[in-house]
Amino acid sequence: MTTSTPQLGDEIPVWKLMGVEELQPEVRKGPTSPGPHEAIVAPQWNGLCGSDMHIYLTALLGEEKMKEPFVLGHEASGIVVQLGSAVKDLKVGDRVAIEPGEGCGRCGDCKKGAYNHCDDMKFAAADGRDGTLQGLYKLPADLCYKLPESISLEEGALMEPLAVAVNAITNIAKLPHSANVVVFGAGPVGLLTMAVAKALGARRIIAVDVQKERLDFAREYVATDVHVASPTKEGETREEYSQRHAGIIRESLEITDRGIEALDVVIDCSAAEVCMQTGLWLLRRKGTYVQVGCGPLYVKLPMRIIADRELVVKGCFRYGPGIYPMAIDLVSRGLIDLKPLITHKFAWEDAVKAFETTKAAKGEDGKMAIKVMIGPPPRLRE
Repeated sequence: MTTSTPQLGDEIPVWKLMGVEELQPEVRKGPTSPGPHEAIVAPQWNGLCGSDMHIYLTALLGEEKMKEPFVLGHEASGIVVQLGSAVKDLKVGDRVAIEPGEGCGRCGDCKKGAYNHCDDMKFAAADGRDGTLQGLYKLPADLCYKLPESISLEEGALMEPLAVAVNAITNIAKLPHSANVVVFGAGPVGLLTMAVAKALGARRIIAVDVQKERLDFAREYVATDVHVASPTKEGETREEYSQRHAGIIRESLEITDRGIEALDVVIDCSAAEVCMQTGLWLLRRKGTYVQVGCGPLYVKLPMRIIADRELVVKGCFRYGPGIYPMAIDLVSRGLIDLKPLITHKFAWEDAVKAFETTKAAKGEDGKMAIKVMIGPPPRLRE
């Protein structure tokens, strides 16, 4: 529990992005009273992810320049400060993971359970909407998920990227029993995707990345096998490289085209074109490819391979109903351990250092940065 809980109308601290690599602390009035079905939460920990860094480094929201300063942050946990009159399943003081996207609840996508595709989605730190790097945050109470005592607030903030991984493995890939899985990209989401695959019974999990240090971590964390991406040859096209590279991976890891050692699922978390191409070359017939990493708008893919092998190619966008509860359950039962991913934690006042550490992918301690966290404002600390 916090030692000094803010009240409605109090001035609250925020970190506001003013422009490219320009964060500025600010104090402003907190939110007004919650509506009947809303909650006001005091964010405690924020994790930094790739989308935060893209906006921080470019000041771009999608393809457009940000029009005015706003607050970043969407991987967050918090403590409930006030509840609307109709909220029955939460109480003040509850520790919660925050789901940062609010669908309209009325459109066709929302009504069929695909609220992540809502055309009127209100997502934290997207489209100029303020995020969670602030002292108080108002949201629908049903987007607050109570954390069991066994899960820390730091881990609670990682339910958002874990939800992406759970959605990729369960809803999109529909992971078959005892599947062999390859994950391209051993960043936080890639590592979490591997962890979910293991928790849900994957037979073999292969991590592919260009950085040996990340792969060493992946092997220790969850992967059964790793492969450091091979270098290209002089004059070699991406298409030539991807086909050759797939052959190298098959040979070095004794992967077959058919049978028990064939690859059932490829998940790309790297957003690199050659990884997408290589992954498709690796899949067994009727295998499933899932695109999680958001990369270039257009890429070249081996369509003949997709057609001849009847591959299933799917996109993956955020998460939907039931995903947060499943993520919390997997952690609470000890099937996924989030603690090793939290490599660097910074006080609220040092938020700029947190962003710069994520940018450098390494801390001042020389340790590889996987997940960098920003703590609560001073008066909200436990």
